[in-house]
Amino acid sequence: METLTQLEKISGKNLITRKEEMLPYGFDASYFSGHTPLAVVVPDTVEEISRVVSFCNENRINVVVRGGGTSLTGASIPDGNTVVISMSKFNRILEVRIEDRYAVVEPGVRLDDLNRHLEAHNHFYPPDPASSVAATVGGSISTNAGGLRASMYGSTKNWILGLQVVLPNGKVVWFGGKVLKRTAGYDLTALMVGAEGTLGVITKAILKIWPKPDSIGRILAYYDRINNIGDAIAALKRNGITPLIAEFLDRITMDALTKAKGLKFPDEADYLLIVDIASSKENLMADLERASGVINSTRPLNLKVTTDPDEMAKIYEARKGAYSSLLSLRSTNTQRVVIGDIVVPASRLPEALEQSEAKLKEHGIKAALFGHIADGNIHANIYADLADQDEMQRVDRFQEDFANIALRLEGSVSAEHGIGLEKKNLLAMEFSSLGSEYNLDLMKMIKKVFDPNNIMNRGKMFD
Repeated sequence: METLTQLEKISGKNLITRKEEMLPYGFDASYFSGHTPLAVVVPDTVEEISRVVSFCNENRINVVVRGGGTSLTGASIPDGNTVVISMSKFNRILEVRIEDRYAVVEPGVRLDDLNRHLEAHNHFYPPDPASSVAATVGGSISTNAGGLRASMYGSTKNWILGLQVVLPNGKVVWFGGKVLKRTAGYDLTALMVGAEGTLGVITKAILKIWPKPDSIGRILAYYDRINNIGDAIAALKRNGITPLIAEFLDRITMDALTKAKGLKFPDEADYLLIVDIASSKENLMADLERASGVINSTRPLNLKVTTDPDEMAKIYEARKGAYSSLLSLRSTNTQRVVIGDIVVPASRLPEALEQSEAKLKEHGIKAALFGHIADGNIHANIYADLADQDEMQRVDRFQEDFANIALRLEGSVSAEHGIGLEKKNLLAMEFSSLGSEYNLDLMKMIKKVFDPNNIMNRGKMFD
């Protein structure tokens, strides 16, 4: 085949064309399945990426860039005429400048590996998605990932200073730079964050880094009513307390963690609130006492405060493994866990949680609710049998209702998982609810300026 011959001239040993080796690239962490790619390229250099993308542009071949494959919305699923570019060899940390608070890294660097490296400097990169053991810098930029620490540090967009990008025509450009502020025309760096690989290939990233918190303590509060969780977060914020992390788990998630990881939770509790407080060593206990007093005012069944590093690490890793633990409770081989991902203002959390629970019951759907509750981010982890058409239709109806709850409460249909294939109609629904349908037209025009031949991850975010 002429296309493969030309790609082999460009990439040589970096080209994969055997079907059995390409099969994993037809899937990501979502419930969508795609086609086996035309070819997979695992490039060594930016120049090679430029040549591959330029060739695909000339021949109208779709290009999907792949990082850790952890997308939950089908953002890295290929169609039938696709060259997948795997960034797995772009895994180097190139520069760390503590005095200037930045690191220059390649997009294939995994987030946990980056933070292990920064630990030696007593610094860290705050974005912390639950999939950080596998998620890459490039993928997290492309979806504007959030994570557990977003309540204090915000999402990925707050931590990107500059990017090197290969455009669809093969040109290599830099957006942004190494300084903490600049005013230099349109913010093209920000445009790439959350673009899901539809505008170009990120090949280097300049990341803002930050000193690690001095000391951390944890509060565990158990409840029997879901709205108390929202009340607790609202009360903390009214009292000027910003948690480092604030997560909640429901009973289904706690049972999954018991089965998968052997953790024990009180039998009478239906919900768990996990709050971390960061402070100085001198003030930590006083700050924990103040925060736990506020949480106690929301009537938890019981409350525990700990500063034991081992105990905190165990709960932290369990929360990050909640999604995989839920898979252990599947009732059939064809059942998957489909994740809804909305966000509302923190003050609207109690009603958002109550309405979400009511909609799950209305549709007869089994789902676990958990999320990054301090920034209003709720995940509905829905058990769905892909082989059961009726159930999948009920799941789709719930996802639309779930999104509508967010929109009615002045939130958004996607907090941190992106749009991908799954949420294209929900994105249009959000713009419509704001009376801003033209936003979608603007996005399409921007896409056409960057990618006139529509080769970059086509069919994602919008058609």
